Amino acid sequence: MILTLLLLAAPAVAEPMLIDDFSDGAETRWRYVSDRVMGGVSDGGASIGASDGVTYAQLRGTVSTANNGGFIQLRQDLDTRLPAEAIGITLRARGNGATYYIHIRPDAARRPWQFYQAAFETSADWQEIILPWSAFKPQGGLVVAFAPSDIRSIGIVAFGADYEASLDVDWIAAAPHP
Repeated sequence: MILTLLLLAAPAVAEPMLIDDFSDGAETRWRYVSDRVMGGVSDGGASIGASDGVTYAQLRGTVSTANNGGFIQLRQDLDTRLPAEAIGITLRARGNGATYYIHIRPDAARRPWQFYQAAFETSADWQEIILPWSAFKPQGGLVVAFAPSDIRSIGIVAFGADYEASLDVDWIAAAPHP
């Protein structure tokens, strides 16, 4: 008797499309922005840190909702459009237990206050976070849906409450379809 063995290959898991790993000149690709551009009083800064062989973005400061403010952020204009098959944003981060946000701006956002926002929680330990597109809620009067290829900028943000921000991000990527 001859047995025929059929081996089925496991489907390949797609790798995330890296947006940034905060190495090699990341400080030129990302810019720090706070609510001071509109009269707010939040204060902070951003830098690139390194420890235990990991290079990461650091967002630190005091977020204040006084004077109609309430944010500090790192923002990058994307040179490359995200792939259409991406299912969201994924990042590796750690923080002080506060809630932080990813803001994305599609082509349809015509005003600085128009973006889509998704929240994530932090802990003192590095963790991988996946934010599906369904987690991103429109802000600032946006009413149009977006496709991943419509996204033109991404922000890593401390937002919306009075608190001390302390966030590290090792890398950020477009989450692949499983």
